[in-house]
Amino acid sequence: MNHRLRTSAAVAALALAATPLVPAAPAQAKHRPCPTLTVSTGWYGDNKARLDRLIADHCADARRKGEKPLAVFDWDNTVIKNDVGDATLYWLLRNDRVRPPRNDDWSTTSRHLTPAAATALRAACPAGGRTTLPTATDTRCADEIRSVYTDGATTGGATAFAGFDHRRTEPQYAWLAQLLRGWTTREVESFAAAARAENLAAPQGATQRVGTARVTGWIRHYDQQRDLIHTLRRAGFDVWIVSASPEPVVDVWARGIGIDPAHAIGIRNTTERGRLTSHFKGCGTVRDGEDTMITYIDGKRCWINQEILGVRGPAAERVQPASRRQVLAAGDSDTDVSFLRDATGLRLVLNRNKDELMCRAYENGDGRWLVNPLFIEPKARKTTPYPCATTGYTADDGTARPVRRADGSVIPDQEDTVY
Repeated sequence: MNHRLRTSAAVAALALAATPLVPAAPAQAKHRPCPTLTVSTGWYGDNKARLDRLIADHCADARRKGEKPLAVFDWDNTVIKNDVGDATLYWLLRNDRVRPPRNDDWSTTSRHLTPAAATALRAACPAGGRTTLPTATDTRCADEIRSVYTDGATTGGATAFAGFDHRRTEPQYAWLAQLLRGWTTREVESFAAAARAENLAAPQGATQRVGTARVTGWIRHYDQQRDLIHTLRRAGFDVWIVSASPEPVVDVWARGIGIDPAHAIGIRNTTERGRLTSHFKGCGTVRDGEDTMITYIDGKRCWINQEILGVRGPAAERVQPASRRQVLAAGDSDTDVSFLRDATGLRLVLNRNKDELMCRAYENGDGRWLVNPLFIEPKARKTTPYPCATTGYTADDGTARPVRRADGSVIPDQEDTVY
């Protein structure tokens, strides 16, 4: 069931630039051979063959039992190269689409924003009765907002966010969604669509100026991941996108590869009189407006359990029975660790040299992890081992600790071998 109501006008507007949805397999297709991946380049070792085997196994099972196996993908740097949240914020700043905070008080934009950051933002950005901030021309204001978002620090070097659970939220990611306060979902979708068009049209490697900084100005779909998603859908899989970008932004991008917005989960703002607020919907034990859990590490597990599996309350924060969980998961960062570990079939990891994720993937204790270089601009080999036995894991209080197996034993340091 669609968990969000959408106006026909909004859907029609998005459809203009979107790739047509891949149709569900008709009933007579149950006797056809299961589909296989068509893009061969870019896959490391036997990764493609193992994905084809998983698809074949579950495709046949789905046709026999009439069930849809679940596959869940992260978005940024997993399905595409670069970051749609970054692209959207840069577009907002270049086009004067950031609204000033209530009463010019920047502390109202995030419960985790530090007093130093609130003071710096107030000093940098004009106050008094404006509908939007003039960030296209006011480089000082644009620089301060960009710095707080991208660096987690003010332009003067002060820490911008504090007091949060590092396994449930990343306040820098969350802040973009909070800066959308006052816009409607349809308006945010139009902003995201404009940023999408610019970034897909820009040449690979392009930069853009935001304030006084040069920042990334291009995005590309991975042909391999688009092929994988389309193949999974043709095989009868239920495919979802779960991202730590704002949900209206994720919807626009997901629709462009044939994923309906009803199957995309991002950071969800609450609304008042049809407009987004600076607060979030809750999950598990976190209530609406508490703003302490987003689709990030353990928060991704919660939102998958709640929105895809239908688990409510405290149970949504726990690992579910294997028979209910995703059979395939794909990610690229420590932010994806929990839902990747929950996958019962294969866990596809794009190697961006993220410590905890690569420690678990390379240790590969149950043989279900697949490591692949990035399909565009892959990383060079990491010359030192991943510090699994000492500092590879970030605890909820932000301290660095050893990466541990489910039984509590420590994973030894791992060498980078897939690059």
